[in-house]
Amino acid sequence: MAFRYRARRFAQAAAASAAVLASFQAPLAAFGQAPTAAQALRLAPVQKEVEHDVPAADAIGKCTIKAEKINGQTGWIVRDANGQILREFLDTNKDNVVDRWTYYKDGMEVYRDIDENFNGKPDQHRWLTIAGSKWGIDRNEDGKVDSWKSISPEEVTAELVLALRDKDADRFERLLLTAAELRSLGLSAAKSKELGEKIDSAKGAFAELARKQKVVGPKTTWIHFGGTRPGLIPAGTDGSTADITAYENVMAMIESEGKDGQVPVGTLVKVGDLWRLIDLPALGENAKNELAGYFFAAPNRSGDRPEASADAPSEKVQKLVEEAQKLDTELASAGPDQQAKLNDRRADLLNQIIDESDPKDRANWVRNFADTVSAATQSGTFPNGVERLNKLFDQVAKGDDADLTAYVKFRCMTADYGLSLQQPNPDFTKIQNKWLENLEKYAEAFPKSSDAADAMLQLGLAQEVAGQEQKAKEWYGKIVEGFPDTTLAKKAAGAITRLDSVGK
Repeated sequence: MAFRYRARRFAQAAAASAAVLASFQAPLAAFGQAPTAAQALRLAPVQKEVEHDVPAADAIGKCTIKAEKINGQTGWIVRDANGQILREFLDTNKDNVVDRWTYYKDGMEVYRDIDENFNGKPDQHRWLTIAGSKWGIDRNEDGKVDSWKSISPEEVTAELVLALRDKDADRFERLLLTAAELRSLGLSAAKSKELGEKIDSAKGAFAELARKQKVVGPKTTWIHFGGTRPGLIPAGTDGSTADITAYENVMAMIESEGKDGQVPVGTLVKVGDLWRLIDLPALGENAKNELAGYFFAAPNRSGDRPEASADAPSEKVQKLVEEAQKLDTELASAGPDQQAKLNDRRADLLNQIIDESDPKDRANWVRNFADTVSAATQSGTFPNGVERLNKLFDQVAKGDDADLTAYVKFRCMTADYGLSLQQPNPDFTKIQNKWLENLEKYAEAFPKSSDAADAMLQLGLAQEVAGQEQKAKEWYGKIVEGFPDTTLAKKAAGAITRLDSVGK
């Protein structure tokens, strides 16, 4: 069967479902083989708990379905009697077979099932607009999310409640920080070991906790997220080499048969577009665990300075880091007129830290400078950021670390591009042309750098939009050849397949 069909609310229509799906497999141009609106409305999201419009039985006959083009992509569009969209079933790679099933709520797109590899089975699931921002990957195409590509802190707590409700250990484990993500945090060896053991323990203990706890029952629903605001733990704290963003003391507010309650979630840590759990919720016997916070605790708690300082930064660097941390706190609440001055001061501190730090830690501080200054510049709070980044680049380029030079250069470029767009009456065409020219120069100068694949992908997309499909395929091909094990390589390979499929 080329399309997954969950016959929720339509179990009795199982025999008819084959005919529904067959009509969706038919060439989209063959309007004579079009499915009826009633057949199309029998299809439902692969994932449960998706609120979408389902017309009443007496309104289905007034719904319409028509082959239309949406942003250059052909598909079946289902509308209600008032013309409001209910469903989209699109052919994104122009092979005349539906590969994206979209569902709407109150006229807004809320969910997609996506067949990314075009084999007729959804392998990605995305929640959108008022439904949230989750993006799940289903590698074996069995209808269950295997991992999250994107998930917000609010959605993590909602997923945790569902895992407890259904006693689903796999669902819980998908929310935990992975070993690779733990390594990416840049924690000290001791802290990484401690946190890794905590996560492993949580995996093994969840099933027993879910069985014994009495807070979340079969009819419990998640209501909302309980927490203040996330905090940033600066690089250098407890020997870390990168900034860490985390929530502490998070709660999930719930309702069980009319009674309000809460699930003490604890700590959430940010990794890219993901928020992650690091431990079990504080329920049952686990409730005796402190919710004081895992990351927001004073460093060097043992008080034994000689032992703790073996791998830690010098006292001078530590004082500079603490001063930078205070500035981060001020920046979080400062007004626009103060932020530029504070960002300038923070850049001065980071420059001092780079100069004073141990040579083995210096590259990490350079990356920290490049990342934070570039981000502040693009956000509009640091107009001098490009100048500061260019000075850093001139210094780094004199060294022999090609990877570090490439890293800083890419952040210089993105900051300059972002700043250009903030100018009064920007010339978008001129700015875009300069950006593409810079990307091409970067890809040629640093073809093996970690950011080269991103630059090449943007160049490929730009050439594709401009109708230069052969040039686009050349850039995509360089990504596939030079970065074969990356996610961007998979995207590039898919783009090549899409372009080669035109007219076939």
